[in-house]
Amino acid sequence: MLEEINNCPQANQTELAIPETVLAPLNSQEVWASGVTYLRSREARIEEAKDATGGDFYSRVYDAERPELFFKAAPYRVTGHNGMVRIRKDSKWNVPEPELTLFMCSEGSIEGYAIGNDMSSRDIEGENPLYLPQAKCYDGAAAVGPCLYVPESPINQDTKISLSIKRDDVELFSDTILLSKMKRSLSELSSYLFREMSFPSGVFLMTGTGIVPSDDFSLAVGDNISISIEGIGTLTNTVSQ
Repeated sequence: MLEEINNCPQANQTELAIPETVLAPLNSQEVWASGVTYLRSREARIEEAKDATGGDFYSRVYDAERPELFFKAAPYRVTGHNGMVRIRKDSKWNVPEPELTLFMCSEGSIEGYAIGNDMSSRDIEGENPLYLPQAKCYDGAAAVGPCLYVPESPINQDTKISLSIKRDDVELFSDTILLSKMKRSLSELSSYLFREMSFPSGVFLMTGTGIVPSDDFSLAVGDNISISIEGIGTLTNTVSQ
């Protein structure tokens, strides 16, 4: 299975030159996602849904035994490093969500890691929790890359995740968080995904975000998004029409 997916070099090997554009490191695999796995995400979801019925859903799922899991993208809707991501034309409040992304084989074991950009329409999701698929699933809403990292041991919990957003070469937002701030374990998320579903070719799972820009920020066409995760590299995307 791993032979069918683009690999990246081990962290201690000489860095390879990355082409100008790189396909997402997947073949026929679906991309799924986890929600409200960090405290910051819980707070942001509650804030955006404060005027909607059921606004406390996100607080309850953060504390629940069962995690939030949802379908994010079919492989043909996923872009890679230096690819274009989109914001919905019927949305006015959009953000990227930087996420460690797991690759699991058909047996359900975690075999590798990538960087995920979970593009999200906050106003649509906040209007009603049942609108989540429309806020999360649309053309250009997912990016994965810049490679598939396959280390000899599980990723370190002290791994740093960083986000930078630039507009006209000016940085508008940046932040970092440690993987250890995630409330749920990676094995917990993967085990729930495989409880009643099979993935013959494996599957990718975005694990949620702990970095959310302030409520007065929204992406615009032309913005440059860079997500870095120690040991994996940097996934860069540009917002297009």
